[in-house]
Parts: sequence; structure tokens; C-alpha cells
Amino acid sequence: MQLFRGALTHEVAKLDRNGIRLRIVGDLSKFDARIRDLVDEGERRTAQNQRLTLTIAANYGGRWDILQALSRLLRAQPDAVAEGVSEEALAPYLSMNYAPEPDLFIRTGGEQRLSNFLLWQLAYAELHFTDTLWPDFDAQALDRAIDSYRQRERRFGRTSDQVEKAERAQARVAGGACTSQKMA
Repeated sequence: MQLFRGALTHEVAKLDRNGIRLRIVGDLSKFDARIRDLVDEGERRTAQNQRLTLTIAANYGGRWDILQALSRLLRAQPDAVAEGVSEEALAPYLSMNYAPEPDLFIRTGGEQRLSNFLLWQLAYAELHFTDTLWPDFDAQALDRAIDSYRQRERRFGRTSDQVEKAERAQARVAGGACTSQKMA
């Protein structure tokens, strides 16, 4: 906790100077009041920054995130149970609703599991596992992960045939739009 408190105390000004927004996700109720105040202060100070967002997961779990999102949704929309809860209704209440879903999840250190991390958001992410430990994960290791990602077919729950048909249909529509523009 001293390391976390120290980072929040000494690094937020540097993040702010560099245009980096700080976001902390997780169940912060378990932290002491001073850390919660530092988190609030750091997030508030950097809230308008747009160059990059640094998200720190502290006492975070994917199951916790889904359950807290559902609780928040039901408090905001009590009739949601009777109507049925949709993905679109729940998504705004997730901790990382401000960020796009990851395309690539890299797990270092030889572990081959998600470990309760971003369970909702990783539904269609490509997974890359490496034996390289985090401190040794360098630019070359990142290049290898990206190269592996580039070799994959992104299907988002569809079959290869469905992806191919959708791409052909999209190409026909785009071709028709180009033809229409030329004629105009």
C-alpha cells in the first residue's frame, strides 16, 4: 500500500504535465481513506487530459465488475429486471466503459489464463501467451505478439464463411458507392 500511495502522491503531477488521464478501476472500498482521496484527486486532476489514458486495476476482478455493473444498472433502472437486461444496457456500468474493448490480450510469465481480468471486455480479444516475464517484456516481445495477432482471422463470434460473405457484401456496397460517386 505504501508503494501505491507513493505513486499516487508523486506521479500524478507528471501524468498531468504529459497529458495523461489517470483512471483506477476496482473495488476501492477496501482501501484506506487516504488512498481513496489520492485516487479521487488524481483522477479529477487528470480528467481533461486526452493524450493517453493510464488505467490501473486495483482490487479489480472481472466477476466483481460484472456484478457491480448489474447492481448499478438495477439501482438506476429498477424495471430492467422485468424488461430483461441487455448487453447494451449493462455496458455503460462496467468499470472500463470509457475504453474500447481490447483487440489483443498479452499474458506474460508463462501463465495461460485470464485470472478473472476483464472477463466481459475480453470476449472477442485475441489472446497471446508468452513465457517472457513482465520486466523483460520489451519492444521485440511486443513485436512478436503483434505479428502473432496479425496472422489471426478476426471473426467476432462468426465462422470464417460468415466473415468472408460479410466482407464480399461490404466490398460490393463500397464498389457501388464508388460507382455512384463517379456518376454524380
